[in-house]
Amino acid sequence: MKTCVIQMNSTGDKSANLEQARRLIEVAVAQERPDWIGLPEVFDFLGGSRAEKFAAAEILRRGPAYDLCAELAAKHGVFLHAGSLLEKNADDERLSNTTVVFDRLGREIALYRKIHMFDVMTPDGAAYRESATFRPGDEVVTYQAEGVTFGCAICYDIRFPALFQALGGRGAQAIVLPSAFTLQTGKDHWEVLCRARAIETQCYFLAPAQVGAHTASGETRLTYGHSLICDPWGHKIAMASDAPGYAAARLDPALIARVRAAIPVAAQRRDTFV
Repeated sequence: MKTCVIQMNSTGDKSANLEQARRLIEVAVAQERPDWIGLPEVFDFLGGSRAEKFAAAEILRRGPAYDLCAELAAKHGVFLHAGSLLEKNADDERLSNTTVVFDRLGREIALYRKIHMFDVMTPDGAAYRESATFRPGDEVVTYQAEGVTFGCAICYDIRFPALFQALGGRGAQAIVLPSAFTLQTGKDHWEVLCRARAIETQCYFLAPAQVGAHTASGETRLTYGHSLICDPWGHKIAMASDAPGYAAARLDPALIARVRAAIPVAAQRRDTFV
């Protein structure tokens, strides 16, 4: 299976973001002919004020970002893991940070809502409080694509290994982590965490990411980029440059089987610790 992770520089202009996503997917399809494409976290809208986020959010299955991804999946005959988009909840004062996955016919086959909220202060003193705008999901999600089981996670989820162990327990062979990792944390933690999650789950790890500057509530913030694909041994087999673009690599189920046979951690695991 040929896969492609798209790297974007989304901003507070939703129309421009959707056009950027369309253009990058069209380029990737023309140059790589992938079977599967992944977009980054909040590809449809990044930054802005709380009010602007709510204005840009969509009722699920009733908005332009959702429609665009369904359209492009069907047009190009690819599986499209639509990063995440801002989902409006009719019964809640907070949004959801939501992944939707489409099959080659443009049909929805999976839905995942980010579980872990990014409530931190980064080393440069910038404060992030995702839980003020987003409510966490509570479901572990996998889906099938041409015989490969994919697991879903988003950005800050990467720091919580139990989620990835749960995905492995549900048969995941590849895990997808659309992200908007900050520059301050990304430069030290991004690659090592991606490789660690690949090694411990013995899965391919696909991480499409945001890159560059965006403005949030009047402040300029930077995302790290470096979208990458790791193999089940933890090798980095593809990485994007420091600009919008993509990285592509093939997934080999036989390699997954060889790695798991060589180091059979799933069979040896003992869940006896408190």
